Amino acid sequence: MSGPLKRDWKVLSEETCFEGFFKIIRYRLTHTLFRGGWMAPVTRELFERGSAVGVLPYDPVTDQILLVEQFRIGALHEQTPWLLELIAGIIEPGESLEAVARREAEEEAGIVLGRVRPMQSYLSSPGGSSEKIHLFLAEADLAQAGGHHGLHDEGEDIRVVLMSPEALFARLDAGELNNAMTVIAAAWFRERYRNQTLWVS
Repeated sequence: MSGPLKRDWKVLSEETCFEGFFKIIRYRLTHTLFRGGWMAPVTRELFERGSAVGVLPYDPVTDQILLVEQFRIGALHEQTPWLLELIAGIIEPGESLEAVARREAEEEAGIVLGRVRPMQSYLSSPGGSSEKIHLFLAEADLAQAGGHHGLHDEGEDIRVVLMSPEALFARLDAGELNNAMTVIAAAWFRERYRNQTLWVS
């Protein structure tokens, strides 16, 4: 393996192409090349979606996990646009990651979280988006969980779905979980659930 590479980049110009609920910025930039020298200037659009938190609630007493089901425009051309997902929400300015997890759990599932721990953080689609996802595992009393939730003024219509960990793993293996946040969390949870290391850092 060769020695360390000199990595650098320069933003030559930037322009906001669209600004609404989300933002799109067009950059003209250059960066160093692996073979040496600099790349000829290129133009790239960046979807500034904001970062988000996803949380998987687990009840060790009933041995159940909680997912939510809701309509997603990005899945409009899939077999169904209603997806099983983690509870999730965008981070508001000044809000901690744990605070987002707790707020969204109440809004989307009507539950109060106990202790939480980080699972994984990742860039969801770095080829064109700045979005970073932070996943958490949380303890929760799910004995009375269920029903329909969400903020109606934000167009949310959310159904709570409870299942056993093994049912979750079966859906994972069958390819029935089709969004990255849920797939990553389910795989992380399975390894630690079966090794009994859910709360071991």
